[in-house]
Amino acid sequence: MSNKFKLWILAILSVGMLLLAAIVPPIPQPPSYHHFADSRDCFGIPNCFNVISNLAFLFVGVAGLVFLLSSRSSLAAKAFTLPSERWPFVILFLNVALVCFGSAYYHLAPANDRLIWDRLPIAIGIMALLAATLNDRVGPKAGTRLLPVLIAIGAGTVLNWYWSEQRGAGNLNFYVVVQFYSLLVIILLGVFFRSRYTRGGDIYAALGFYALGKVAEFADRPIYALGHAISGHSVKHLLAACAIYWILRMLRKREPLQGTMEEAAPCSSGLP
Repeated sequence: MSNKFKLWILAILSVGMLLLAAIVPPIPQPPSYHHFADSRDCFGIPNCFNVISNLAFLFVGVAGLVFLLSSRSSLAAKAFTLPSERWPFVILFLNVALVCFGSAYYHLAPANDRLIWDRLPIAIGIMALLAATLNDRVGPKAGTRLLPVLIAIGAGTVLNWYWSEQRGAGNLNFYVVVQFYSLLVIILLGVFFRSRYTRGGDIYAALGFYALGKVAEFADRPIYALGHAISGHSVKHLLAACAIYWILRMLRKREPLQGTMEEAAPCSSGLP
């Protein structure tokens, strides 16, 4: 199966998912979503643990930005065959840091009007990770060229959901497609295409942490009931931060595979 045919499969599947999201009945945001198991106050902070657990996103987001933007980091230089490949990861780690503030703001007083600030950086970060995977698996410039379009799509789905809620006909369909189908595409890219770097399998460990986080989110109350120490939603924050840390760990350890430097050599080394 040629690479071109594989890309056509992904393109057709993507269009089909968008059509499905447009056709199926709208999924509104359930009001019960905002009722979390752990509503304890501490240090004068409402819903304290769901708020402060977001600090994990700030730490790993800033750590990623320092690694990527440090001009003296030989490890960062070794992690990319083209400097422009850094941009999707810069957007990813920047939005991970922003999740800390958006999610903390939401959890102080959970409601749809605040949830938009939590979801915007999440959607943009996922699309940035998709762009980074396209760079890794398809070509060193493929994802960077699509990055502005992917960011617009990710942000657009959140704004579309919020607009629909304001009209009294909430529709999560497109946001769900961006969050979950984009992660499926990342997996399929790993199945269809060989990584241009070592440590290519680390992306699956990162997605595994994220998947465990989603399980913990759904088990918010049962986890909290185990000892009333921490809720499933707070655990989800910590596991999602672990997923991003694993991506940073991958970048620190990876090196170009033989042949990828020659592949990128004719290209300009400057940032776009």
